[in-house]
Amino acid sequence: MNTPHIGTSRRALLGLLGASLVAVPLLTTQSATAAPVGLDDPAKKEIAMKLVSSAENSSLDWKAQYKYIEDIGDGRGYTAGIIGFCSGTHDMLDLVELYTQRKPGNVLAKYLPALREVDGSDSHEGLDPGFPADWRKAAQDTAFQQAQNDERDRVYFNPAVKQGKTDGIGALGQFTYYDAIVMHGDGGDSTSFSSIRKRALAKAKPPAQGGDEVTWLNAFLDARVWAMKQEEAHSDTSRVDTEQRVFVRNKNLNLNTPLDWKVYGDSYHIG
Repeated sequence: MNTPHIGTSRRALLGLLGASLVAVPLLTTQSATAAPVGLDDPAKKEIAMKLVSSAENSSLDWKAQYKYIEDIGDGRGYTAGIIGFCSGTHDMLDLVELYTQRKPGNVLAKYLPALREVDGSDSHEGLDPGFPADWRKAAQDTAFQQAQNDERDRVYFNPAVKQGKTDGIGALGQFTYYDAIVMHGDGGDSTSFSSIRKRALAKAKPPAQGGDEVTWLNAFLDARVWAMKQEEAHSDTSRVDTEQRVFVRNKNLNLNTPLDWKVYGDSYHIG
């Protein structure tokens, strides 16, 4: 997408007080040391979708966003769908191509030549006036909804979770990665996700490299805020300041509910 959208306490292990108590500590140890669920856990993923939707669409109802489309004036042409696919940043083209492979002759297929022409620009040439209405029509098709889900996962969600697990961070950290890739993409420019992570590495180390998780997440979010401020359209950093920072301060590294946060001054809650 490339557009404008706690602490889990560790249970102390019981000391062994006698041979008769061996069975109980063993069970406790297994529970306490079990690997935390990642953001790809279905319940955590649903939370992630709602968090992003609160920032991108001012709503927790992310499934209502399949039909969303507008030009928000950020130089990326049309922004649309559940993750803000953009006509100017190639991901919308990839999406419509996938949809057309799966369902030839769909209502958006006729716009593929125009989408190829405007890719990399903010132009609407060949898309207006009918494209927004046809997008909303396509969004009623479950095949198009599934295509949006699949492209979201391939381009944004799965890479974020994979890198997060490699870095040894939990569901919250994986979400901070995901939100960054959604807004900035992962190209070669100085504000891309990889560049943000590289900037953070100059200040701290992730847990997989021996660092402290909270320290690492703060360094990453510092770098993220810097990247956001490089572009006027993204200069409001509340999705970091009053959302992700809140969870980090609470050391809610597993992104456990309940969650309370604000984006752009609006309050949200997941129970």
